[in-house]
Amino acid sequence: MSVPPNETPTPPPPIAAIPSAEEKQWALFAHLSGLIGVLLTGVWFGWGSFIGPLIIWLIKKDTMPFVADQAKQALNFCLTLAIIGLALLVFSIMTFGIGLLIAWPLGVIVGIAWLVFTIIAAIKASEGVAYRYPISLHLIK
Repeated sequence: MSVPPNETPTPPPPIAAIPSAEEKQWALFAHLSGLIGVLLTGVWFGWGSFIGPLIIWLIKKDTMPFVADQAKQALNFCLTLAIIGLALLVFSIMTFGIGLLIAWPLGVIVGIAWLVFTIIAAIKASEGVAYRYPISLHLIK
C-alpha cells in the first residue's frame, strides 16, 4: 500500500492493555462486593448491594480503567435489581399483600439470576475479560 507524499499514514488503533493482576483482583472485588453488601445489610430487595461497587468505583476510577469499568457495570446491575426489588415491594403493598403471590416468586427468580450473573461476572473479571450484565440499566455512565 503506497501513501501519497503529502499524507501521513493513519496510525493503527491502540492495543487494549491487558489488565494487571491487581486490576483483575479489584474488578473481582467490585463484582463480589455486591454479594457482601446484601449479606451485611440483609436481603432487603437488594439495598446495600450497590455500596461496595460504588466505593470501589469512586476509589479506583481515576487510576485503573478496567476496574472502573467493571465497578460501574456491577454498580449499574445492583442498582437495577434494587429498583426491581423496590417495584415488587410497592406492588405488594399496593395490592394489600395479594401481590405477594406474584412478587415473591419473581423476587426469588430475580435473586437467583442476580447470584448467577454476579458469579459469572466475577469469574470473567478475574480472567481479565470485561463483562457486561445482560439485564442492566446504564444509570452510571
